[in-house]
Amino acid sequence: MEVYEVRLVRTTADPDDHPSPPLPEIAFIGRSNVGKSSLLNTLCRNRHLARVSRTPGKTQTINYFDVGGSCYFVDLPGYGYAAVPDAVRRSWGPMIEGYLERSTRLAGVVSLIDGRHDPTALDRRMIDWLAARGIRTLVALTKADRVPRGRRRPRIEETAEALGVDADQIVWFSSRTGEGRDAIFSAVDSLLTQEVP
Repeated sequence: MEVYEVRLVRTTADPDDHPSPPLPEIAFIGRSNVGKSSLLNTLCRNRHLARVSRTPGKTQTINYFDVGGSCYFVDLPGYGYAAVPDAVRRSWGPMIEGYLERSTRLAGVVSLIDGRHDPTALDRRMIDWLAARGIRTLVALTKADRVPRGRRRPRIEETAEALGVDADQIVWFSSRTGEGRDAIFSAVDSLLTQEVP
């Protein structure tokens, strides 16, 4: 998959408010400040596409990006710690779950986890939740440029064991170097060509 034109087409707090035309959707999810916006910007080769901030919780809505008319990339709010009021953070759970459970267009999820550390309890819970619903998931380990190459394979194996997934469902990614961009696009292509369950 090559990205020629990507544009933000819908920002909403309603998990049932999908843009038109109907296209397959790939959702991006992860803990607050794990690097979802940076990953989207790198994938789409547009550093200003999704707003990047050092402050957790900047993404507070469901954001749909039209990827050349072929699919939508869906940026979901981060889970876990975020520098936002409690009431706002509590509203994300129903929003995220509502989207993931009810979207008939969802082709798969890219779940981001900080590759420098073991998956958190929230990361493990999210992967279990997705697996229980049969949602196809790719795990992207972010911050690859900060992990020595000798630790890469062992970290994938440790993460696969911690999450209960196959190691081939996990890829390294760095928004700084672009490492992993092609691997993620290849996985996204595979998700898009499979029939939505």
